[in-house]
Amino acid sequence: MNNPNVVLTDVVLRDGLQDEPVVVPVADRAAIAEALVAAGLRNLEAASFVNPDRVPQMAGAEDLLSRLPDRDTVRYSVLALNARGVARAAAAGADEITVVASASPGHSRANAGRDVDAALDDLAATIAANPHARFTAGISTAFVCPFDGDVPPSTLVAVAERFARMGIRRIGLADTLGTAEPDQVLRSLAAVREALPDVDLGLHLHNARGQALSTVDAAVSAGIARFDSATGGYGGCPFAPGAHGNIATEELVAHLHARGIPTGIDEHALAEAATLIKDTLARATVLT
Repeated sequence: MNNPNVVLTDVVLRDGLQDEPVVVPVADRAAIAEALVAAGLRNLEAASFVNPDRVPQMAGAEDLLSRLPDRDTVRYSVLALNARGVARAAAAGADEITVVASASPGHSRANAGRDVDAALDDLAATIAANPHARFTAGISTAFVCPFDGDVPPSTLVAVAERFARMGIRRIGLADTLGTAEPDQVLRSLAAVREALPDVDLGLHLHNARGQALSTVDAAVSAGIARFDSATGGYGGCPFAPGAHGNIATEELVAHLHARGIPTGIDEHALAEAATLIKDTLARATVLT
């Protein structure tokens, strides 16, 4: 099962904080980024360029990007859901912009306010209008939707194919609820890989039943090398009822190290970063 090329992206600054009932100041978010970089992480999802009225935890994204450390050695990605978000992210100098669509219509309406086809049409036009930006894609509710139930692999493939036609060559598949079983994830992965053999696939795993590490094992054995996680296991989706926290980066790193898979991440320093995040959230301003 040894795979020396596993790449971890920590998403606590975006997916982790967006579901917390507090607002963390930009300076504190920058300090968290510094701690994660010091622990050896070289891929961070730093912010989401969304309407702060809907997700106040993500306010100040432009300011945060200007304060992030080690811009030459760390890849900072950001999330955008629409043309306005992409324009803001590009103007702020984001290294990489992740555009997101849902695989399921119920979640698409709740999260993006439109159906899947309309969301993808808008994203296609936005990507075409920003030829100098670097884009990746994420597919929410790739396996299970809180509104529509299990997502057929063919439905997931159709969304992934739309992204591929936009020129995107890296796609993350998200178990937004954290309830998908490893076998279900593998079946859907196999379907997407068969349809799009030249696309680099990764997994964004939440962890409702403690099965996420088993899913990682199965995916690594199947050749998947990219995984998202959040230090402290924070996170969720405000627009997906029942969504659980992300797989914790410290648990994932320890799990991979125990299996002889290097990550380049220092477990002790990562534990210190987790403590910093916990303390920061404890003193942050509570949303009213």
